[in-house]
Amino acid sequence: MKKFNTAIVGIGFIGTVHIEALRRLGNVDVVAICDPYEAKTKAESLHIDKYYTDYESMIDELDLDFIHICTPNNTHYDIASYAIKKGIHVVLEKPMTVSVEEARSLVELAKKHHVTHAINFHNRLYPAVAYMKHEIEKQTIGDIFSIHGMYIQDWLLYETDYSWRLNTKTSGITRAVADIGSHWLDLIEYVTGHKIVEVLSEFKTVYETRKKATKPLNSFEVASSDMTYDDMPIDTEDIATITFKTDKGAIGNTFISQMFSGEKNKISLFIGGKDASFEWDLDKLSDIKIGYRNQGNMHITKDALLMSSVKSLIDYPSGHEEGFPDAFKQTFKQIYASVENKDQSYLYATFEDGLRQMILNEKLYSSAKQRKWVKIDE
Repeated sequence: MKKFNTAIVGIGFIGTVHIEALRRLGNVDVVAICDPYEAKTKAESLHIDKYYTDYESMIDELDLDFIHICTPNNTHYDIASYAIKKGIHVVLEKPMTVSVEEARSLVELAKKHHVTHAINFHNRLYPAVAYMKHEIEKQTIGDIFSIHGMYIQDWLLYETDYSWRLNTKTSGITRAVADIGSHWLDLIEYVTGHKIVEVLSEFKTVYETRKKATKPLNSFEVASSDMTYDDMPIDTEDIATITFKTDKGAIGNTFISQMFSGEKNKISLFIGGKDASFEWDLDKLSDIKIGYRNQGNMHITKDALLMSSVKSLIDYPSGHEEGFPDAFKQTFKQIYASVENKDQSYLYATFEDGLRQMILNEKLYSSAKQRKWVKIDE
């Protein structure tokens, strides 16, 4: 098995998650990090020898196989394109870029240079989610005619909650939709095999101005009462409702919010078929409810025997949860395996999937601005 040298750009909350998951694979050495802020301190805390504040210097000096990009959205294109031109495989955090044009350019660039490319839509790799996908492909619940659910959080509930994600300059034209809505939209297309062909959306910005603490805060860190603030105008949505139609005749809707008090990271899927339904919730991520009309409902839990079709994603016995860090691990395991075994099929999201979500983001934004149905013409 090949040993890979990997570097991580952007060491915030999610960059650290990447490092921890990669170390669990056994065949990946995280040889360096790059971050413009306190790179040396972060490297020492993570027991990584090499650290940089400039990604170009890091890429030029080191013999890297992979680079993981966990930086603000507006930096993704430049970092990824520089790495790809050097023949380095790339894993990008979502959303892929800040525009469809940038995303399309990266797809073509990755093809030209024959590098492995992935977007970290890690929710695909929960065993229960992959199992639903497999069963739907077998027509277990019959033709699907309805899809709905939500992705809700509360980390931006207060006026003093602030992040680089809140403004279009760093985030792109959508925020809640791009940041968490893209996870949900990718998930339902992946699980059901349906493609969204038309959308109707409504956006709401609760605070037109937020108070940004003059002291830098980490993601999900709460401002304290003794802090001072600058007023910052907000030009992205806190909440979105989305109604859609699919290419196979289903209709659906979802509710996206980063301001729903009491929910830290809730994802739910409800998939209605002619013979049965599937329900899945991240709060009970190991379990699937299978609903019937004329017989008792069933609950199936993560188990290598019960979910034998996806047993390669199950590393622990039934009753032992495999959660958020494990989904990252399974995603990265497949990405790295695909370098050496290109002929096999994999479940992780590629740059093409990232481009797909950028197109949906743009159309949803257009629908919200025009207040009308918008077709998805790729």
